[in-house]
Amino acid sequence: MLELAIISGSVYGAAEEVARHAEDFLREAGIEARHLPRADLETLLACDPAALLVVTSTTGMGEVPDALQALLDQLAGHQPDWRGRPLAVIGLGDTTYGEQFCAAALQAHMQLLALGMRDVQSQLQLDASETVTPAEDAEPWLARLAANLAGL
Repeated sequence: MLELAIISGSVYGAAEEVARHAEDFLREAGIEARHLPRADLETLLACDPAALLVVTSTTGMGEVPDALQALLDQLAGHQPDWRGRPLAVIGLGDTTYGEQFCAAALQAHMQLLALGMRDVQSQLQLDASETVTPAEDAEPWLARLAANLAGL
């Protein structure tokens, strides 16, 4: 069974909530999903996931939350051989911030693609201006993710 690690970056907790919900949803769909809140490089490398899901909010002027950015920087420095491993990204943002909408998700996505990971499906961008239930709103996308991962 494919093992999927879920890493998340959150300031106020919404991305963590979506990540926990994704873990439960994907497990029910038959994917061995494991949320690693506030994971460090050692923890993530020890897990050696076959696939990765990133769930992140955007903070400040379009930045990745500090703990997740630190992990992404460590990964860039370590350069694990993750070429070809499946990657999926969920971004949480607010369109009222214009060009900064889901900028953190886009940054994290690019950093992981630079490690050679490959997209399983297009990024999900959840808009706080349109939803108060981002975890539930992610379910149709998560169902497609489960089907795509099951097909690998």
